[in-house]
Amino acid sequence: MDRLAIVVPCYNEEEMLKISSEALRGVLKDLIDKKKISEDSYVLFVNDGSKDRTWELIEEEHAKYPVAVKGVKLAGNVGHQYALTAGLLTAVQMSDVMISIDADLQDDIAVMEEMIDKFHEGKDIVYGVRNKRTTDSFFKRTTAQAFYKLMNAMGAKTVYNHADFRLMSKRAVEQYAKYGESNLYIRGIIPLIGYETDCVYYDRKERVAGESKYPLKKMLALAFNGISSLSVKPITMITGLGCIIIFLSICAAIYAIVSYCLGNTEPGWTSLILSIWFLGGVQLLCIGLIGQYIGKIYLEVKHRPRYNIEKILSE
Repeated sequence: MDRLAIVVPCYNEEEMLKISSEALRGVLKDLIDKKKISEDSYVLFVNDGSKDRTWELIEEEHAKYPVAVKGVKLAGNVGHQYALTAGLLTAVQMSDVMISIDADLQDDIAVMEEMIDKFHEGKDIVYGVRNKRTTDSFFKRTTAQAFYKLMNAMGAKTVYNHADFRLMSKRAVEQYAKYGESNLYIRGIIPLIGYETDCVYYDRKERVAGESKYPLKKMLALAFNGISSLSVKPITMITGLGCIIIFLSICAAIYAIVSYCLGNTEPGWTSLILSIWFLGGVQLLCIGLIGQYIGKIYLEVKHRPRYNIEKILSE
């Protein structure tokens, strides 16, 4: 019988922790009763440097349910992608299959059984995919759709309407561990592993308690990190933009010469100033974009640890 670990990154989730623990333990019990997973399967909460009582509640849950609830305490706040990675790489040492899900439980835990069924059919990776985004605001729904289209246009392989709710087999997580980059975008890296995959579909729920930990600023940062970590097309686009501007400059020069020969020119500075501002803005944008890539290279070559684990509750 396979041992399942449900990996749950947590940041300031004191309002949701006990609710999540009870719900996920219920899923484990149901799967154990149906003899689909082993009796020592568990939920692994990863505390990502929370400033509230999240870790204390994890300790309480572990004390009550030492087999079913375990915990990892990171030494500081490192972000969702690193916290999830810490949980997966901890769980892979003592599990056969892992399911990752956010602590807010907006993703439908009822489809976990279907994920396990597909795993038993031989799938190494099973993506949880949303049927629709009716619970999102118009702005978030529109920007999310634009983001997925942009990622695909940039050459990054992503699963549409999939976040970080997925099942991974032991060997899939072991392969993921070999991707040692510091600039993590997990939902873009997983498709690169190449093992057999499948999807389950569900309707996303409203958050029961607490607040979203992904405001617009973090979403934009995640989007840019995803594009710059998986694609060099923005650099190629700069080259294309440079060629276009050179072509337009040549056309403008020809027009100016012809106008001069026909005697239609008038002294003025508006067109000159506007062109200088435009080209200056383009240059600054291009330099900034190249600088972002150089900055990422700088962080990668340092080979700093992506996270530090302070404490593990496993027994």
